[in-house]
Amino acid sequence: MGVLVLLSAVIGLVFPHVSDHVRPTVINPLLGVIMFGMGLTLKLEDFKVVFSRPRDVLVGCLAQFTVMPLLAWALSRAFGLDEALMVGVVLVGCCPGGTASNVITYLAKGDVALSVGMTGVSTLLAPLLTPLLVLLLAGHSVDVDVAAMFLSILWVVILPIVAGLAVKRLWPGLTERATAYLPALSSITICTIVLIVISANANKLLTGGMVIILVVMLHNVCGLALGYLTGLAMKLDPAKRKAISIEVGMQNSGLASSLATLHFAAYPMASIPGALFSVWHNISGALVARYYDKQSSDIPK
Repeated sequence: MGVLVLLSAVIGLVFPHVSDHVRPTVINPLLGVIMFGMGLTLKLEDFKVVFSRPRDVLVGCLAQFTVMPLLAWALSRAFGLDEALMVGVVLVGCCPGGTASNVITYLAKGDVALSVGMTGVSTLLAPLLTPLLVLLLAGHSVDVDVAAMFLSILWVVILPIVAGLAVKRLWPGLTERATAYLPALSSITICTIVLIVISANANKLLTGGMVIILVVMLHNVCGLALGYLTGLAMKLDPAKRKAISIEVGMQNSGLASSLATLHFAAYPMASIPGALFSVWHNISGALVARYYDKQSSDIPK
C-alpha cells in the first residue's frame, strides 16, 4: 500500500497535467466509496469493546482528539506555515483515525478489537468534534463554517458507512463475496485521491514543499510516539499501547483533503497535507508494525 501511494504521488509530481480534466470535487465521492467499504466490513461485534472495555476506548479516543490536533497546531506555529498549509495540517490532526490503522495494528500484534472500536467511535464523533476543533485551532486565521463541515462529514463519511451496513444486512451473501475485493478497491481509490491532489499542486510543492513534508512526517511520528506513551502512562498492556499508538498516529487523511477541497477552496494548498499524510503514514505504518512486532518481547509491561 505504501509503495502504491508513493508511486501515485511521484506520478502526480512528474505528470502534473494528469488532473487537468478532473474536478477536485471528485475527491468527495471517492472518499465515500472508501467509507462505504468500511461499512460493509463493520460488524456489531466490533463495537462490543466500547461496552466491555470503555476505559480503553475512552483513553484512546481522548488521545486521538487531543494529541493530533495540538501537535498540528504546534508544528504549524513552530515552522511558520502560511494559512493554507496551516489549515491543511490542522484538518489532518482533527480528523478521526484511518481504516488502515486496523490492518497495521494486526501486523504489529496489537489489540485489533480496540483499534477497530476506536476507529468506529472516532469516526462517529468526527461530525461534531472535527469542525469544532478546526474552529478552535484555525478559526483565528481562516473562516471555518462549522455547520457546513458537520454536514459534509455526515454526507461523505457517516451516510456511506450506514449504507454499507444496510447493504451488508440486506444482502449478506453478496457482501461476503465482495469484501474480498475491498482492500484492492480502497487502495486504488486512495491512490487516485493522492494523484489528483498532488498533480493539481505539483509546481507549488516542488518549489517549496520540503517544509510541509517534514511537518507531515513529524506530525505522524510524534503522534505514534505520544499515543504509545499515553497507553504507557495509563498502565495499559503492550498490545493496547500498540493499538492506541497506531490509531492516534494514522489519520483519515483522505477526509482532510476532502474537507479542504470543499470548505477552503480559497486556499488550494490546504489539501496538500492530507495527500502527503496519506503517502507517509502508509510507509511509517508498515515500518512501525515491523518494529512493534520485532520488539514485542522488549516492550515494558
